[in-house]
Amino acid sequence: MPRDTLTREQIVRTAVELLDTEGLEGLNMRALGKRLNSAATAVYWHVKNKDDLLTLAGDQVWDEIRLPDLDAVDWRAAATAMAGDLYGMFTRHPWLVQAFATHLFHGTGKARHDDHNLAVYEKAGFTGTQADRAAGAVFTYVLGNAAPSAATTSLSRRIEREGGDAEEVFGAVMRQATEAASGFPRLRARIEPLSGPGYASAPDDTFDFGLQALLDGLAARVPGGVTAAM
Repeated sequence: MPRDTLTREQIVRTAVELLDTEGLEGLNMRALGKRLNSAATAVYWHVKNKDDLLTLAGDQVWDEIRLPDLDAVDWRAAATAMAGDLYGMFTRHPWLVQAFATHLFHGTGKARHDDHNLAVYEKAGFTGTQADRAAGAVFTYVLGNAAPSAATTSLSRRIEREGGDAEEVFGAVMRQATEAASGFPRLRARIEPLSGPGYASAPDDTFDFGLQALLDGLAARVPGGVTAAM
């Protein structure tokens, strides 16, 4: 595809597809150009470099998060919905979770999400830095819950890229973990039933349980409530 027929939108959309398939390690201009049926150099007419491309791709996926109508639902329902959508977005795009460790993401997509998210906690009764802290606490909780899945996906890709068998490697790790936990009964009881790549999984309701517990705590800290200090 000649450079004059490429658009930034096409490049960013294709970069997201490449990242979803190959992860951070698979993102390079040559691979992207191949997917676009274009010379890698043509991409540079639209993006500065790989970091710029990653920032643009990272910003685009924030548009997948729905913004609840705050006139139609209460703050807690809105917070639950946005946290669930954020978790879903992170698990669909595990490379973004990894990239948070090395990149500062910004753009209109993330700004759209962040602005509405602050409005959710302002509706609850938080103001100023209190709203920032409430929103930040929930964001950190969601990101932390998405991290194990992202790490497992990345490690599986690396093992397979190097010619190994991910299931076999994870099985060996679990045997080692079980041995290490043998002297700790509570940990042993939880590790022994697990095997293979599912070692980082958790019960289906774990995410919602923790999220609702966190929102319980925030509700108790709403100014004017039982515990107003924050």
